[in-house]
This record gives sequence, C-alpha cells and structure tokens, in this order.
Amino acid sequence: MEQTKKAWNRENITVRDSNQYIGGVFVEASSGETFANIDPFTNQKLNSVASGDERDISKAVEAASNAMKNGPWGSMKVEERMVYINRIADLIDEEIEEIAYLEALDTGLPISQTKKMTARAAENFRFYARMVQSVLHGESYPVDNTFINYTVYKSIGVVGLITPWNAPFMLETWKVAPALATGNTVVLKPAELSPLTVDKLAEVIDRADLPEGVFNVVHGYGETAGAALVAHKDVAAISFTGETTTGSTIIKNSADTLKKTSMELGGKSPLIVFEDANFGRALDAAVWGIFSFNGERCTANSRVFLHSSIKDRFIEAMKERVDNLTLGDSMDASTQLGPLISREHMEKVNSYISLAKEEGCEVYQGNVPETLADGNFISPTLLLNAQNHMRVCQEEIFGPVVSIIEFEEEQEVIDAANDVEYGLAGYVWTSDLQRGHRVAQAVDAGMIWVNAQNVRDLRIPFGGMKASGIGREGGHYAMFEFYTEPKAIHIALGDHHIPQFGKKQ
Repeated sequence: MEQTKKAWNRENITVRDSNQYIGGVFVEASSGETFANIDPFTNQKLNSVASGDERDISKAVEAASNAMKNGPWGSMKVEERMVYINRIADLIDEEIEEIAYLEALDTGLPISQTKKMTARAAENFRFYARMVQSVLHGESYPVDNTFINYTVYKSIGVVGLITPWNAPFMLETWKVAPALATGNTVVLKPAELSPLTVDKLAEVIDRADLPEGVFNVVHGYGETAGAALVAHKDVAAISFTGETTTGSTIIKNSADTLKKTSMELGGKSPLIVFEDANFGRALDAAVWGIFSFNGERCTANSRVFLHSSIKDRFIEAMKERVDNLTLGDSMDASTQLGPLISREHMEKVNSYISLAKEEGCEVYQGNVPETLADGNFISPTLLLNAQNHMRVCQEEIFGPVVSIIEFEEEQEVIDAANDVEYGLAGYVWTSDLQRGHRVAQAVDAGMIWVNAQNVRDLRIPFGGMKASGIGREGGHYAMFEFYTEPKAIHIALGDHHIPQFGKKQ
C-alpha cells in the first residue's frame, strides 16, 4: 500500500529544543542556560536553545581533536570515509521535506524557496565525495635522474565553522561537506537566530554513525561561543560567512594562533542594465535578485543601474512587480516574500528606508496587509532618484530594498559600480557580447553574471574582493586552498652532491 505523503504545515511540524551535539551525544549547555528562538511570523517562541560558552567549545574541540588524533577518522582510507559522506547525503534526502519546512518556519524564508535551497544540500556532500576521489591528488616533479619531488594534500585537523542565519542549512552543508570529505573534524557554531535545521543535520550525522567527535555543534552567541571557537589554540582554521565587521574581528582574533581563515562577507552588488538588454529577462532578474529570500542574501542586486533611455520604463515595470508580490506566511506555498529574521533586523531595515527619504530618494513601497502585523514584514521597496554616494547605496541593508541609479555611459557605470567598499557579485545585461565581457572584467567583484541571474555551480569559486571577504568557497578552491595543506616530499634517486662542511682534507 502506498504511503500517504505528509502535508507539512505550521500546526503539525515538530519543533524540539536545541541542544549541543558534542562527542556524538546531544547535551545541554555547561551553564544550563538557554535562550528563546523566536518565530519571525508570529514573534512567539518556537523553542529553547542551549546557550554555549567557552566550556562547551573546549569540550567540542577536545572531542574533535581526539577523533582526529586517536580515533579512526584521521587514518581512515578515503574510500571508507566516502561511505560516510554518501550516507549523510542519502539520509538528508530522506529528511529533506521536513528540513525545508523547518527552514521556512525558523527563518521566514518562503517554503517555495527553502525547498529549492535545501534540495542542494545532499548534492553538496555527493559533490565533494566525487571530487575527493577524482581530483584530490598531488603532483610530481622529476628533476633529471636526481630527484623525484611530489606533493600530497593532508587534512588540517579541527576546523571551526561559523554560519549565518540566511539559508542556514544549505550554507552549513556547503562548509561541512568539504571539511569532512577532506578528512578534517568539525566544530560548527551556527547562527543563534536559526538553530532548527542544524539540529536536523546533527541528527542525520548521528544516524550516519560517524565516529564520535568527528562532527560537533555548539549553539550560542557570537561574542561567547563564537569568540571562544576563534580563540581556541587547537582549532586549525575558521570558515565564516556573515557580515563584514564580524569577519574583520575574527581575522584579528585568529592571528594570535595563526589560524587559516576563509571569510565570505557582505555585499552591495550592482545589476547593470544597458539600453540594448533583453528588457523582460533583465526585469525578471532584477526583481528576483533583490526580493527573493526576503532580500536577505549577500549576492542580492541591491543597486540597480539603469541606462537613461530605459530607466522610466524599467521603473514602471518594477513598480508593477512590487505591487503584485505576495507577502505572507513563509509556510504558505503562495508566499513570495516572508517576514525578516527578527524584529531587530526589521527595525534596522526600516531605519535605512527612513534614511533614504532624508537623503533625497523617492521611496516606492508595496503594502503589508494588516493581517501580517505580528510578523517582521517589510514591504518590497524601491529607492528612486538614488545617487551612488548616498549611504543607502553604500551600506548593506540586507532586506527587500533596492536603490535605482541612472547612468549614461559605460565607463560612468563601471566607475559607479566600483565606488563602494564591497566587491562580492555583479550582474550585466546587454546584447553586446563584447561589452558584456568588458564590463564583467572591469567591475570589482569576485563573481559576475552576464545576461543571467545568480546561478551557482559548485565547481567554481564563490567569494568576493575588498570588504566582501578573503578566500573562496566551492570546488577545488575549498579543498586545495583551505581544507587541506599541501606537503612537499623530496626523494633522492641517487647520491647527489652534499657539501662536506668541517671534514678534514
């Protein structure tokens, strides 16, 4: 008999309290303290979260270090390790429907979008399993008949991962998968605002029977648990995704113990629409790129540069889209824009909208229905007549707010696009392929899409320039440049000359 598929909704989804996962066991925080996790849609408590501190981090790092040095993980054959990695992927697939709904409930991201995001999580593990087996190999350098020099790539040890509250499950697996696949052990400090899906990841990894201590989770605040993870002498590296000020602090604090760091930070990405662009596709991309994921995405095209000849028509089309966007419960399949992650963040975004008016922008907004008054809703917002020097065009707002800036000439828009402290992503729309290449290469950003929305490929480097970060996620850039260390081995093939210092003649 065919099993009836469960209809997930706000009423029937199970939410348990969030505990630490240390050494293969779910435990309370050492302090016994908890904090409340709040539903962005109702602003009511969803669950209690264990509030970790330095003691919990020390226990987790000790467990991870012991698993690396004394457990089977550090010496396990690659083929055996990949069995675990692929098992995690299979178990994620079994849980993926519930994970998507937990993500929507916890973050306010629309379920139609969390389903697509979380669906990529299992592939993160399978991708790195394939890559480790096919690509993670060294090079050899013969030197005449005298030497053969070769390299091997070794895991670095205990890796600290600090992840954000936007798209948490996808971004957690994006870091955990290459870290584990390359043979490291992990201490993960997730964002305190979105604990639910990392709990499911811990449950999945527990069911996959990884050796105890290989994967650990410590919930807590950044200034306590996060800072302790960064400072711990036995943590070899920190990978962080989040806002730029925190990233800068982490780099400074990592210097005392000479940790490797990878920083994927903020953005203020330009989307440039030239007069010859495919109008409809550019419009679709501009609207999707700022209003999907509630505008809470580092690669959002929060500055839209419009050529003067199409500006008015494009703005009218964007206004129509804004008027028709569906705001609502993130658990509703028809919702396109859900509540922001927290009341505090909503107030921050609103403060930027007020600032835009002070700076001289015309603010065009959609409506938030009265029925949604309990949630952290910001209506989709266009900042018209914006000038690139304004603070609302320079600072990351991280919400459904886009600045519209007019331009005339190619070099003018390149200069304006680059006149910002960030350099994460950029988007160029034009029918002139030569111009597309020119502008893409001239804009200061780690990633540029030409005539395309933000479509990801796990093989390519993900990361930015300037205040948008240091290092790259993805593909062999993660494996070779961050999660492993190259070791050079030199083998003498004969008796080469060695100076005989101090030998009597």
